[in-house]
Amino acid sequence: MSMGNQTVSVQSDATVVKVMCALAMDLAINRGLKPSFESASGFCLNIDWRPTAALMASIAEGQRADLVIAIAESMDRLVAEGIVQPPTRATLADSALGVGVRQGSPQPDVSSVEAFKRAMVDARAVAYSKAGASGLYFADLIKRLGIADAVNAKAVIIPMGFTAEKVVNGEADLAVQQISELMTVPGVDVIGPFPAEIQVVSRFDAAVFAGAVNVQGAKAFLRMLTSSAAAKAYAEGGLTSRLAQP
Repeated sequence: MSMGNQTVSVQSDATVVKVMCALAMDLAINRGLKPSFESASGFCLNIDWRPTAALMASIAEGQRADLVIAIAESMDRLVAEGIVQPPTRATLADSALGVGVRQGSPQPDVSSVEAFKRAMVDARAVAYSKAGASGLYFADLIKRLGIADAVNAKAVIIPMGFTAEKVVNGEADLAVQQISELMTVPGVDVIGPFPAEIQVVSRFDAAVFAGAVNVQGAKAFLRMLTSSAAAKAYAEGGLTSRLAQP
């Protein structure tokens, strides 16, 4: 059963592994890892998909799962506060910011800072999220670039979720988000990463919660997340694997 961006399992027994996971990992896990993990392990993944900032807000309110996958800086706080088990922490992958358009639409140049600025200003509308790390960064970036008023006057700003859905349905010309998140939405072409001078790469880590109910299942999934199969899934899902090479 699905609720918005959350995948909710109707099972409640010891086979369920509850995971809180950042949206950037969606494509790699749902397409590349979840089916094979569930069929091989006998565990069922119940995944809460939200931006790291939203997950951290829920964690601060006392919400817990068995495993969490989040931006490294947020994981630092979870470790410092004793919310996760430090020995289980694993670095998984890096995610870069990019720009997407509806498949088959014109693809403006975003390869330099000046070209990027022109593309943002000339677009009929730019979609970004106000909750995700990419959207928070983009909102600050356009201020620094001096184009905030021009972009925000016609922007499509979503609370959270996949900004690329707004270019598919025609509400915006450009979508700004993690490349892996843009790739998650069918019918989208990623026209390029942000130029190097304004690029921000986020690292994603995983760890088992302190007091996790299904420790065995969480550690089993963590092994999958750090396997050679995971490295392949990350690459195919728009991420750069940070797993040690064999």
